[in-house]
Amino acid sequence: MLWGPTLALLIAGCAGASSSGSGSGGEEGGSGGREGSGGAVGTGGHTTAGTGGTASGGIIGSGGVSSGSGGSASGGSGAPGSGGAATGGHSASGGTGTGGAQTGGHAGGSSGSASGGSSASGGASASGGSSAGGAKGSGGMTGSGGGSAGASGSAGSSGGVRPCDIYQTAGTPCVAAHSTVRALYGAYSGPLYQLRRTSDGTTKDVPVSAAGGFADISVQTAFCMGTKCTISILYDQTSNKNNLLKSPVAHWLTSGGTEADASQGQITVSGHTVHGIYVTGYSSNVAYRNNATKGVAKGDQAESMYMVVDGKRFSDQCCFDYGNAETTGNDEGNGTMEAVYFGNDITWGGKGQGNGPWVAGDLENGVFKSDKGGWQSQNISVPSAKSIVANFATAMLKGPSGNHFTLKGGDAQSGTLTTMWDGVRPSPGYSPKVLQGAIILGTGGDGSNGGTGTFFEGAMTMGNPTDSVDDQIHANIVAAGYGK
Repeated sequence: MLWGPTLALLIAGCAGASSSGSGSGGEEGGSGGREGSGGAVGTGGHTTAGTGGTASGGIIGSGGVSSGSGGSASGGSGAPGSGGAATGGHSASGGTGTGGAQTGGHAGGSSGSASGGSSASGGASASGGSSAGGAKGSGGMTGSGGGSAGASGSAGSSGGVRPCDIYQTAGTPCVAAHSTVRALYGAYSGPLYQLRRTSDGTTKDVPVSAAGGFADISVQTAFCMGTKCTISILYDQTSNKNNLLKSPVAHWLTSGGTEADASQGQITVSGHTVHGIYVTGYSSNVAYRNNATKGVAKGDQAESMYMVVDGKRFSDQCCFDYGNAETTGNDEGNGTMEAVYFGNDITWGGKGQGNGPWVAGDLENGVFKSDKGGWQSQNISVPSAKSIVANFATAMLKGPSGNHFTLKGGDAQSGTLTTMWDGVRPSPGYSPKVLQGAIILGTGGDGSNGGTGTFFEGAMTMGNPTDSVDDQIHANIVAAGYGK
């Protein structure tokens, strides 16, 4: 997406590098302005059952990921660590589900780790899942399977099913998986991101504390003591190694992107202190990109993607994106990118319900909430695009082959996903897709740098998952314990 500076008159359009935008501006802006419409969050968002369209109960049912008094899944056990037996860990709905019992269960204590942890077949089971100390799951579709306790247990257990395990089992494997928070595979034990120390330029990887676990923040604390650090690499957890580094030169990033301040975006997830990729539009130029990826969808191939973000940090500018983009760093025309966007833009995709923020699809030359949009589309109304009023948000885009795309979003701490759009693509030129397969984060396909947000995790798949898989992914995110 192209953008235009908002420091003065906002002009030009999202017609690409060849548009007639005057000055240094381009896409985001327009004579209509947008500052007046963006700031407030809507009153009809996802957090209230009925007003935002989400169910009050949600995917995590009474036993989907229920807290057991002992914190271990039925049949699973782990040796207590220094903190003793787990007292708050969730027991997984699939701990005794189809595919076999959890062999490692919870590891007790702050330093305990499960010796097995994951269930044999993904763990999620409506029929067999029961918690050791709780009621049987009403839906069982938590996506957390035998080991989601490791994601959400307060005792620090690890392992278990994670989002990319769910996608893999469904036959739509992750081709990219990025997070500064946690492993996105139950067996992943590598680094999440790399730090660069500004005082001497040296680098240091931040690993997970155990396989399938959270970022070992003690590494960052020690390495960055007394100085500033930036995030120099966001590692891809798949075998494709589609790592994200700061963006090279792009159309609107004439000097390339910058690395995020590693000290910002601090939150807790299940009692673990972690940090996100902190992007501030028009000032930080924080942008990550990989133009030479492996395995990412190209042409009209089917894919999907999701990201978890700070629900309170957003802007009405373009583009706080994560997903598939041009390899050139330029606007190559309609349908040459497919990335999920989070913010309250109306100029490029119309106005959703409430005041935002909304989930949209940056398909190039438009941040679409439906099949309508493009430059100066602020008069378009898309009531199906519900505001997400939440501290943390899940944003999801599904891009099958053919003339169709789907947008979903929800509160990353509770409830279920809401479908914001499930229909045809814009026209003309958006079907078939002509994807080029680069990956972007925090920026648009042409380097548009007006978006604001904080990214915590995200993944991209090859293939289009079913709705039930989407629900499992969101439930796994909820079970991770963002903000807790």
